[in-house]
Amino acid sequence: MTHRGLISRIAQTLRIRRRFLLHHAVTFLALSCLSVLPLHAAAGSGDNAPATTSPENIEQELEQLENSHRLFPLNEKITHNLADGYAANGHRLFKQKHFEQADEAFLKAQDLYPDDVSYALLRGVCNYHLKRYDIARSQLEQVRSQAGDSIEALYYLGLVLYDTENRQQAVELWEQAQKLAPGRREILDILSKARKETAVEASMDQGHSSRFDLSYDPDVDTAFALSVLGVLEAAANTVNGELDHYPQPRVPVGIYKRGDYKTVTDSPDWSGGVYDGKIRLPFGAAKEMTPAIRAILYHEYAHVVVFDLTHGNCPLWLNEGIAEVFGRSQYSRPLTELEHAVRKGTAADFRKLEKSFSGLSTDDAALAYQQSYSMVDFLVSTYGWHRVKGILVGLGNGLNAERAIAAALGDYNQTYDGIIEEWREHIAGSGAEK
Repeated sequence: MTHRGLISRIAQTLRIRRRFLLHHAVTFLALSCLSVLPLHAAAGSGDNAPATTSPENIEQELEQLENSHRLFPLNEKITHNLADGYAANGHRLFKQKHFEQADEAFLKAQDLYPDDVSYALLRGVCNYHLKRYDIARSQLEQVRSQAGDSIEALYYLGLVLYDTENRQQAVELWEQAQKLAPGRREILDILSKARKETAVEASMDQGHSSRFDLSYDPDVDTAFALSVLGVLEAAANTVNGELDHYPQPRVPVGIYKRGDYKTVTDSPDWSGGVYDGKIRLPFGAAKEMTPAIRAILYHEYAHVVVFDLTHGNCPLWLNEGIAEVFGRSQYSRPLTELEHAVRKGTAADFRKLEKSFSGLSTDDAALAYQQSYSMVDFLVSTYGWHRVKGILVGLGNGLNAERAIAAALGDYNQTYDGIIEEWREHIAGSGAEK
């Protein structure tokens, strides 16, 4: 391919106009925006629609264009197309939840055009998802200082501030975003949640340990609150060690009275804890640490590690099953509902357990948790924690459950359907008892 032809093809297949990116880069989802927020690039329609270029070809063409840029560093067309190529590659990586590699691609584009705020916006989004809050905040504030307020910059900067306990500033930014987009449901929802949480937590006391920042209701016994921090530190040592993964950001924790917990989390009555970026616990009336409470703390911390590995891309049965394995290491209850389901042949379809359990009745939720635990316990016993971690890493790299399981268990020639069938045979032969 000639130099001119290479530039033409890159321009056609990888073009992302920086002006488009600035104004249309982010499409919001609801507050579970702890999961990825898709970017809509100009490649979606019209003359900018990409050709069927494979990732390998994209990287190869970028390498050739980089060589051309080294030869002709002052050629504006080459520089422009190289920056567009980096941005397109970053967009592809972002969609696959490869946030670190996406950020590296956007940084390369930014190095070519330091004053182009579209790259600062995209880097801010990537680094928010990576929980590199200092970098995310710096990039998003650069967007505001150079280009003024946009909905995307205000929204994400608010998330960064909120996750770093600067809640009032976050609310103020979201209120500005709401003025720019009065009907934007995602902004209305996150503002409502933030206001409720701020009202509940305004008078809370504080505590800290090496990994955790605790806020707790003034009526909570201080000695009990400190014991919660101690158990969470022990849980971190255990879970991090088994999964060989060590999340870097500090973990916020809140202890609420039951009524306040319900207000903040809107969780079902059977909920004993929630992790939504913060570990939230309805222990306001507790006075002493018990095995059951220890189990909940291990359970909730396990969610921290699973989320850090998968970026939220995890079937719920796997997420809850891992959490239950660690929780039950502290306090194991009978698997009554699972035993009944095995006898009756009414175990749930695992694919129907990939989403939320919150709409389930108390009995159905108990079965969902017990069945999830049983499957993960079987996977760990059969294949080891390192294989389970392999599944999580695959999910974190953007694979769906089918592909992540096949990749992690490929040398066993195992599949999603295969592990379900193996589990059914195991549970039928041995009973539900652990």
